[in-house]
Amino acid sequence: MPDALPSDLLDRLSALLGPRGLLTDPADIAPHLVDWRNLFQGSSPAVVRPASTAEVAGVVRLCAEAGVPVVPQGGNTSMVAGATPDESGRAVVVALTRMNRLRDLDVTDMTMTADAGLVLKAAQDAAEQAGALFPLSLGAEGTATIGGVLSTNAGGNTTVRYGNARELMLGLEVVLPDGSVWNGLRRLRKDNTGYALRHLFVGAEGTLGIVTAAVLRLFPRPRDTALAFCAVADEDAALALFRRFRDRDESAVRAFEYMSGQGVDFAVRHIEGVTLPLSERADHYVLVDLASPRGDAGLRGMAESVLEEALEASEVLDATIADSDAAAKKLWRIREEHPEAQKREGASVKNDVSVPVSKVPEMIRRCSAALQALIPGSRPVPFGHIGDGNIHMNLEQPEGMDPAEFLARSHDIMDCVNAVVRDLDGSFSAEHGIGRLKTDMMAEWRGGAELAAMRAIKAALDPKGLMNPGKVLP
Repeated sequence: MPDALPSDLLDRLSALLGPRGLLTDPADIAPHLVDWRNLFQGSSPAVVRPASTAEVAGVVRLCAEAGVPVVPQGGNTSMVAGATPDESGRAVVVALTRMNRLRDLDVTDMTMTADAGLVLKAAQDAAEQAGALFPLSLGAEGTATIGGVLSTNAGGNTTVRYGNARELMLGLEVVLPDGSVWNGLRRLRKDNTGYALRHLFVGAEGTLGIVTAAVLRLFPRPRDTALAFCAVADEDAALALFRRFRDRDESAVRAFEYMSGQGVDFAVRHIEGVTLPLSERADHYVLVDLASPRGDAGLRGMAESVLEEALEASEVLDATIADSDAAAKKLWRIREEHPEAQKREGASVKNDVSVPVSKVPEMIRRCSAALQALIPGSRPVPFGHIGDGNIHMNLEQPEGMDPAEFLARSHDIMDCVNAVVRDLDGSFSAEHGIGRLKTDMMAEWRGGAELAAMRAIKAALDPKGLMNPGKVLP
């Protein structure tokens, strides 16, 4: 399909990037054209693989001059097809995985400066080797890249303590849609000099520019931890337990995850090595992860005390506390393997929603009932970050139903969940973003002045509409 590009553009890109920097063979391009969930199959005449910010700028400049759209791509783990080109075959994919340097790490400033293509797990490991912590943690951390998690404002498991990716970023380097470079790699905690441009690009999903590097915040490494896996009476008991831990020591709560009995059943059934660590099955579970930079924080004792209170109040039915790092990892696997277990169980529709924390139990109950009424026999699998109000209100197909028939109801299922979420003052996208999947929801949820302001920003920075077209804005 190279003839979809202006005749000399491939030659100019090849001269700029060298033999490792340009892919045109269909077999090489293929992995870059489909999203992680296999919902969208795009097309592209070429994938470029720049190795530096200067090369990214050169690519964008050449494409802008030729009127060719570009689609930035990191680890390609988007849950909403935010890094997948459309079917027109006009866009060039800009894969940033060769830009994977750790540029700087300073434990006095407690900052790390990293290329956009550095894998999140590598950033975590670099911080740990320096005696510090980069706390962003999510299921795709072995593949997701720094540029990707910032461009999508990724959340993950530790948002309740450290915030989303936006809160972990101090500065950015960005290639703008005309190929110019904005260097905002400032390590400053205070910089009150006009518009905070860096925040425009976090969460913009590559529609305003390509993030090429970032200054990230580091934190003291935990020296005391405790992890508990608990069976709880119901959704209200899960929230009550969160409040007990938060009231005892809010700074110690690193993660607080809810799981339904159905979701845990799937993980035990389908994932080798995953077992239920309690004597009896329950309909509701939580995972409580505590951490402190103080070695004498006494977190295990605190966990035992809070759980004892909750047992007496009949909120907790049973619980176990990990007695080693290996045991803690085994407990975390139950939660982390939920997406894979659902995939192995059959077709599922994913809903990444958020409501005020106080309304999470009501949301889970109302959504579950509405979904089962919508598709009798379907199996709600709510799980996720109850501590920050973000639940993945997923739905598994009825047993024996044709997967394609079930997936054909995807928009009905999302509308069903969103109706409840909207009534509870929530959001239809908590941490996954908009991408290609949810653009049709933006006008209803973010219309009027809000959407008009977004369009004005897009028009000002990308007047030709060449930067990741078809994403975010309807």
